[in-house]
Amino acid sequence: MSVRPTYPFEKLRVWGEARELVKKVYRLTKSFPRSEVYGLTSQTNRAAVSVAANLAEGSARTSRKDQTHFSQMAYSSLMELACLLILGVDLEFADPADEYQLRDEIELLSRKINALRKTQLS
Repeated sequence: MSVRPTYPFEKLRVWGEARELVKKVYRLTKSFPRSEVYGLTSQTNRAAVSVAANLAEGSARTSRKDQTHFSQMAYSSLMELACLLILGVDLEFADPADEYQLRDEIELLSRKINALRKTQLS
């Protein structure tokens, strides 16, 4: 049995938290209407995945400028996710309490992404 490699992004706590957020978002969007599978459901899930994926991609970049760019992209995807969750509540696809809980997690994650970006700028 071979040892499973650990990639640099797996060492980032912020990536681990983004990964957990993806799971929560997917669980939430399972309750969205079937008619939205190619609309708001897909876009919401993709925004959540994009946060984690951009953090991973940025960790593989060698220049600080590139790393910072991908951290900014992760933050932007996180803000897109926040917007889509609000719209999900507006359209009565999601319970406001679920959006509120995810909003708290998004706020904490946004602070951590911004902190990571600041370290990349220095």
